[in-house]
Amino acid sequence: MKAFHHPDEAQHAPQFFLMRGTVRANFEVPARAASLRAGLDALGLKPEETKPAPREALLKIHTPEYLDFLEHAHAEWAAMPEAGAEIVPNIHPTPEMLAQSSRPAGHVISRAGAHTADAACPIGAGTWQASIGAAGCALAAADVAAKGGMAYALCRPPGHHAYAGRAGGHCYINNSALAAQRLRDAGAQRVAVLDIDSHHGNGTQGIFWDRPDVLTVSIHGDPSRYYPWYVGFAEEKGAANLNLPQPFGTSDEGWLAALDTAIAAIRQFKPDALVVPLGFDASEFEPLAALKVTEEGFKRAGHAIGRLKLPTAICQEGGYNVDLLGTLLQRFLTGFGEAR
Repeated sequence: MKAFHHPDEAQHAPQFFLMRGTVRANFEVPARAASLRAGLDALGLKPEETKPAPREALLKIHTPEYLDFLEHAHAEWAAMPEAGAEIVPNIHPTPEMLAQSSRPAGHVISRAGAHTADAACPIGAGTWQASIGAAGCALAAADVAAKGGMAYALCRPPGHHAYAGRAGGHCYINNSALAAQRLRDAGAQRVAVLDIDSHHGNGTQGIFWDRPDVLTVSIHGDPSRYYPWYVGFAEEKGAANLNLPQPFGTSDEGWLAALDTAIAAIRQFKPDALVVPLGFDASEFEPLAALKVTEEGFKRAGHAIGRLKLPTAICQEGGYNVDLLGTLLQRFLTGFGEAR
């Protein structure tokens, strides 16, 4: 298995995080990548450094207005009097506003609200460079899968909450969606995306909602009491979509049973390639744990997914217990490799 990383991830070190009305330290920190690299090292995998994703690849998934915002808005923000170090919107346009508005967002504060879904995606001076570096990792992994192989992309920041024109939930560029589109462009007629992060892959679902060529499957904590709150329910179908929300406290057996259901749907879809948005925040030891998956559960998940024997691009998503991330990555990739 090949692995990819980009050192610019360290330029993104978000500070702001709002939790139940309290501002606290952000969980999505550079130490996450260090832990994951240690896990790769323990497996004898030396990740290759990739090139940042080019704009033409990003435009396959994201709008030009959104990409312009991500790349340039921080400089405009920083020039305002008394500006904070990061872009954090204090207003988002409501459906009523948008229905009656006669003008597009202009001022950087207005654009910040329009191009972010929540306050959990602060944009700092290094966010753009880190994001296109992470996206480059996803594209490199997809290129390996396009040739019939398998690869792991150490994507930081993660991506599955990012919509075509909106950041959200620590995510800016949708790395997994980029990988899926890259596989389609390389000749795969059908691609499956199997998201096992504990949060619903709402951005990926939104990007491919009307497309029958990309199946999006997500196993996640019940969104009626968990991010992203408004989507991720079982009744959401789209053109090719399956959501498998799990009750809070679900442990290995229930989670792996949902994975069996997901794998059965993927087999029925008959894809030519697979993208796995890999989150470890389903772990029993997560700081904001909703699910209770063990180390052995992640190994068993890797083995079950590996048994699909599809060309596979694995893109790192969440997981915020930095003391455990490397171990969980070892366990998952070991299980995956044993099945191949």
